[in-house]
Amino acid sequence: MRKAVLLALGLLSCAAVAAPLKIKFWHSMETSKPQVQALADEFNKSQDDYQIIPEVAGDYRTAETKLIAALRSDSAPVLFQAEISFFSKLAADGSLADLSYLEKTLDDKFIKDFYSSVWNYGEVNGKRVGLPWNVSTPVLYYNATALEARNIKPPKTWDELEEVSKKLTNRASRGFMVMAESWQFEQMVLARGGNVVTSDGKPNFTSPEVIDALEQLSRMVKNKVATPRNLGETQVAILDFVRTKNFMVVASSANYPDILPYSVAFKLGVAPMPCDKKCAVPLGGAQLVVLKGASRKEQEGAFAFWKYLMEPQTLKKWIEFSYYLTPRKSVLPLLKDFYGENPYRKTAYNQLDESVTRPKVPAYTLWRTYLEEAIEKATKGNVPARAALEEAQRKALSSK
Repeated sequence: MRKAVLLALGLLSCAAVAAPLKIKFWHSMETSKPQVQALADEFNKSQDDYQIIPEVAGDYRTAETKLIAALRSDSAPVLFQAEISFFSKLAADGSLADLSYLEKTLDDKFIKDFYSSVWNYGEVNGKRVGLPWNVSTPVLYYNATALEARNIKPPKTWDELEEVSKKLTNRASRGFMVMAESWQFEQMVLARGGNVVTSDGKPNFTSPEVIDALEQLSRMVKNKVATPRNLGETQVAILDFVRTKNFMVVASSANYPDILPYSVAFKLGVAPMPCDKKCAVPLGGAQLVVLKGASRKEQEGAFAFWKYLMEPQTLKKWIEFSYYLTPRKSVLPLLKDFYGENPYRKTAYNQLDESVTRPKVPAYTLWRTYLEEAIEKATKGNVPARAALEEAQRKALSSK
């Protein structure tokens, strides 16, 4: 009897050792939830050591709040999809595991296959704390039917965009949709040769380029050639566009599949972002990060899952559904048919060589909310652009 019990205990012990290590993964891909789950399932079936468990944590900003609370209560996941501005804060706070020892296991050819702006973003103070996955750039969506009917070409500069907006505006519709969103606004400033943050990491909201950009948006709204919306009105903004209440709007390249099914009344066009003195676009998307409390085995499992996500065929499948950009150059040939079917899909890739990192300053996660408040006050609240930005600058400088 005693031998039978010992044998049973031995079998249970072996089963426990053989059980895959569960790794919780919080992400913000709500509309791609089934696809993310499918990717995790495929990885889980491909090996016996780890089990990735995906969970939607809300949109980027909701997920940020949820993670901060989880870190305080010691209930954070192993793997987290961190929007790139929030990523900088997590890195500065010391919340991320150093994966440099795992990076050293990668082949040089593999690393060089990544777009440099994408790969370099995950390195902070000489440590590899972020891994690229979903990559995007802002693009200009436009009602191609409306522009072609008036023999108007997509604007190539912000001055041209203002003029095109005037030509498209009528009693029922306005030419452009102004969003009080920092990422899009950063591009306007970059196009003017400026930046919303100084080279030494200070808020730069009262610079000539920033003021000029907001004055243009405010002027367009005042002249009734643009409609202002804030982040809370994103869905309303999309509906306005697909219902032809507006003819042009700036959004993420990954928003294409969200807009396309509803644009049944017109042909959807996509153009590169307007540029004036400088053609540069702020890189969007997120980094996959491992939280510092993860064990070495959990870090290795999360890294193995990321490597699976970076496999060419896996990336091809993900991109064809999500419309994100590939972080790896070698995957582009695999997407030849996908882009050949609709050239508009490839527009964002034409900007990758001009992409720059967003402000890599931890405090910018907070500063951007002040900037967005200023945009909204100037475009919806009749506050002069300079005054709104001066207030945002004061708040940013006094924040800790």
